[in-house]
Amino acid sequence: MDETFSGDQVFIRKLTDIILANLGNEKFGANELAHESAMSLYRLNRRLHSINKKTTSQFIREIRLYKALEMLRGGSLTVSEVAYKTGFSSPSYFTSCFHEFFGYAPGKVSRSGTENHEENKTILDSSKQDGRKISQRTVVLLSSAILSLLVLFSLFYIVFLKNRSVKDAEFPEINKGKSIAVLPFINLSNDSTDQYIYDGILEEVNNSLTKIHELSTISRTSVEQYRNKTKFISEIGKELNVNYIVEGSGQKSGRIFRLRVKLIEASTDRHIWAKSYEQRIKSAKKFFKLQSRIAQDIASELKTTITPDEKYLIDKVPTANTVVLQLYLKANGLIADYSKSRNESSYQTAVNLYNEALEIDKTFTRSYTGLAKAYFTRYYYQTFFDENFLDSCLLLANYALSIDNKLDEAYYIKGEYYRVHGRPEEALENYDKGLETNPFNYLLYSKRGQLFALSYGDYVNALDSYHKGLKMVHGEGRKTLLTDLGYDYLCTGFIDSSKYYYHEAFALDSNKSAYLGYLAWIEFCQGNFETALEYKKQQKEINKTTSSVLYYSVIPGYNDERYSDTKEFVENSRESGQLNLQNSHRIGYAFLQAGRKKEAEYYFSQQIKYGEESIKLGRLYAQSKYVYYDLASTYAFLGDKVNSYKYLDELAKKKTFQLWMVTLAKNDLLFTSIRKEGRFQKILQIMESKYQAEHERVKQWLEVQVRI
Repeated sequence: MDETFSGDQVFIRKLTDIILANLGNEKFGANELAHESAMSLYRLNRRLHSINKKTTSQFIREIRLYKALEMLRGGSLTVSEVAYKTGFSSPSYFTSCFHEFFGYAPGKVSRSGTENHEENKTILDSSKQDGRKISQRTVVLLSSAILSLLVLFSLFYIVFLKNRSVKDAEFPEINKGKSIAVLPFINLSNDSTDQYIYDGILEEVNNSLTKIHELSTISRTSVEQYRNKTKFISEIGKELNVNYIVEGSGQKSGRIFRLRVKLIEASTDRHIWAKSYEQRIKSAKKFFKLQSRIAQDIASELKTTITPDEKYLIDKVPTANTVVLQLYLKANGLIADYSKSRNESSYQTAVNLYNEALEIDKTFTRSYTGLAKAYFTRYYYQTFFDENFLDSCLLLANYALSIDNKLDEAYYIKGEYYRVHGRPEEALENYDKGLETNPFNYLLYSKRGQLFALSYGDYVNALDSYHKGLKMVHGEGRKTLLTDLGYDYLCTGFIDSSKYYYHEAFALDSNKSAYLGYLAWIEFCQGNFETALEYKKQQKEINKTTSSVLYYSVIPGYNDERYSDTKEFVENSRESGQLNLQNSHRIGYAFLQAGRKKEAEYYFSQQIKYGEESIKLGRLYAQSKYVYYDLASTYAFLGDKVNSYKYLDELAKKKTFQLWMVTLAKNDLLFTSIRKEGRFQKILQIMESKYQAEHERVKQWLEVQVRI
């Protein structure tokens, strides 16, 4: 019989049978369904989203609700009995879910089923018109059978066909109906050093809210700009494009915390909810429970459903020791400062605090991942060419997983370790494991997509990863995924889509500097270099660290402004500790134009050294084959055609080419000496042909998404 159904229909029916077999078990959730289906939770979520745009928990709940409707129409069970028989934890929760889904209370379900299906009346009326004598029992049986079919049809519609709109497939909408920004909590205590506590509360409340699929929350970095500014709530709401604002303030007296939290409707500045929390914090467990309660109270006030999976992630307590928690929160704040200022003192103090926390509680896994992230940030460029490049990060992640094998942060770190070492299969495996444990981690979707694009040259799977991330992530990280989409749609030649997603990213935080950078890159990829450079100049007026070094390599001419900009770029790179892996030859070209021959020679030599060493060590820079372009252009400019074509031939083996690389190769001033040669033109044709092939592949994939 399965032969008459599509693969998706058979899959849905299989899942439905499993859920119905475990109907009365309230603990049977997404993880259990994944296990019974012999699938990972991540792959199950991904498959269901591709079919009906629903999470696994939503799918299970809707199956339960339709079965509950069928039971209520049977007439022999009370609402409470039906609630427990269909796996709901309480009659009140069942009633709330039922009313929200069907639009009426379960108590209003009639035994004949006519409360929402007029079809039965039509059937009964037609039986009278035919003059047939049908017994009451026959009518009841017939009605019951038809109702069962209607329920099954409705079930099939709701889980298989509903929400498959072209708009949703092309451009996932941001949920603005329940969008929230949590502003920095104000410390009303006399001791200003307690601020890290309130920052920790803010971060945990925000993290908890992001795990609720019906909410859309703004990242902490986006709300930081309002920490010390006095603005009207309506103005903040408009700038952040949200409907609700959460404000908080608190005082600490000994171990007693007093918090006041308010939920405000942004457009009207109307306070729709406020609550005070006072609790003696004896353990970190109570601290986390307080934050969890705040998040769940906000969600409840907005009449938002929290699934069991979401509640598990919100309630998860990483440590029971208050001192350990305080050390960890302080360390996080210092690492955030180091990332911006490169203050070595902040870094070292943070590392000391993480280690101090581990001396007290060696099972506190977040300190291990905190250390790993700190090392990654501090030593990425400093040890880039070492054989033991970031090995300490891998060791820390593995140790954390030996304590908690469901720690998505640790899988993320392992994935990053293998990605930057040019080992894509192992990176992908760890990203997927991380998503199995936490399908709301935006970084895993982002890095997974980048891996497909850079290491595999597979933009279909890259775009698919970002889109799936947007379906799951409703707060911190949406901007990252939107910019990922903007970039990769541009790489594959879909200009309008790129503009759309870059604009959506800008709408989340109104970062004008970043948006001007996006506009410049869009113009660059289309060969509109003068317009692109103008956008870059506007960006530099806002952000002084912005550089146009790459743009100078395609626009002939020289002036003091270009030289000054290049010097500033070099100085900023030095201060940040970054290596100019892909820009040393651009710097050399700019210095040569300024008559600084000795400095130019240094940077050209540095580009060759960086490139050849990266190939030898198999770094990501080599895995993506960008290194071959940079080496070829460097040697071409230096007049070494043999080595230039040697690396161009390797470059031509790249699986696909991005629009920006094709545009750059056609106009790169470093290739001036060989641009008109037939051999070079043939390589250009290969690059353009492979770019067009990937463009068509993505186009066909998009057409399938639209049909779905």
